[in-house]
Formats: sequence, C-alpha cells, structure tokens
Amino acid sequence: MRSILVTGATGGIGAAVAHRFAEAGDRIAVHYVSNREGAEATLRGLPGRGHTLVSGDIGDADGARGIVDAALEQFATIDVLVCNAGIAPSAANRHVIGESSYSDWSAVFRQMFDVNLLGAANLAWAVATHLIERQAPGAVVNIGSRGAFRGEPEHPAYAASKAALHALGQSLAVALAPHDISVTSVAPGFVATPRQRPKLTGVEGDALRAQSPFGRVGTPDEIAAAVFWLASPEAAWCSGTILDANGASHLRS
Repeated sequence: MRSILVTGATGGIGAAVAHRFAEAGDRIAVHYVSNREGAEATLRGLPGRGHTLVSGDIGDADGARGIVDAALEQFATIDVLVCNAGIAPSAANRHVIGESSYSDWSAVFRQMFDVNLLGAANLAWAVATHLIERQAPGAVVNIGSRGAFRGEPEHPAYAASKAALHALGQSLAVALAPHDISVTSVAPGFVATPRQRPKLTGVEGDALRAQSPFGRVGTPDEIAAAVFWLASPEAAWCSGTILDANGASHLRS
C-alpha cells in the first residue's frame, strides 16, 4: 500500500485521480483549500480504508509545506505526490494584453504563478526531501496543460505558468533520478469536469469537441489513468516526460 497526496481533489481530475489510486489499494490524502464539502464527498467515494483529508493554501509557502506535514502526520510516509491543484482559466481571470489594466494584468500573473508554479515547487521540495531522508523511491506527477504549448491568448498567465511547471518537472526529474524519484507531467486538453460542463452546450460545445479528431473532449478518468501509470514503478524510466493527453487536438514536435 502506497501513500498518495493528491492536491485539489474536491472534484474533477483530482477526485478521479484519488479514486484511481484507491482502487489499486493505495491510501489517499485528499487535499482541499476551502471546499471541504467537495473533499468530504471525494473521501466518501473512495474504496478501501485509511484515507484522510488535508487542507491548506498551496499559493502560500508555509501553507504548501503544511499540507505535506499534515499528510505525514496522518500517514507517516508519502510515496506519490500528484500536483493537481491550480488556478484554471475563467471569465473572472481573463486578461488580454491591450485590454486589461496593468494592475489586473500583474495581479493575475502573480496569482497564477504563486499557485500553479511556486505551490507545486514547494510541495515537490517537501515530498522529495521526505523521500530522500527515507531513502525510498517515489514519484511526483504534475498536471500541466496543452495550453503551455499552443498558447492561451486570453489567459497568457495560465499558459506561462503551466509551461514553467513542465520545465520545473524536467529539472526535478534530472535532480531526483539519483534518488529513484521520478518526476513527470500530464498535459491535458479540454476535460469534461463538472466545472467545465456548461461550456459543452451549444455552439461552444461543438467547437470544443471539434478540436479533436475523435469528435469529443477528454474525461477525468482518462487523465487519472495517465497519472496512475506515470506514478507506477514501471514508468520510472519515463521520468522527465510530458505526456500529452488531448485526443490529438494539439500536436507538437
């Protein structure tokens, strides 16, 4: 039985990831920031026993380290970190250059990088340090984005933060390989999470489905399957990889 810390596990991809590991017999630390009700719903739906809740703001350095400390207090060990929590594009944080004020532009960039990049970096430091002290193998899997490669003109801070997250993962993969710790990233395209489902109606939904030659969008379970494999010992030789999970909606060389 492994101990898995999944950040942002109140629903969508995070909840699906937690469920996938729990199905395999692992115990899960379900992280949330403020949505305790959602985290408790995830926890109730997990098969097996021994799961727990942890909370904290990953955008705060002390908060990020506190999340890991809380999981260790419950489990004593962490074997896998899945960095899923992050700030996603929304109408509220749209920031188009030439339209946004300077204060809005700079505030969104700071918030996105504090959470999507620095939060993940601080979590990885804490978990990797724990694994090194244990002299134990482990894995870190980051949830990045297709937007890091194709660009997001209405949400450039999001794309930039995810591109930086991918680069961070590759740097850590090299640094942590001597300790038998793998670091990988998954770069999803559009995924039909509960929060995103309203976009799948009408003309906008048709356009989103048309992005992929499969004629549909991704599911949280498909992303969870990729994360689960990347965190497995069998995938250790793929450390440093960025796995595209976008239904061939965006291809890169």
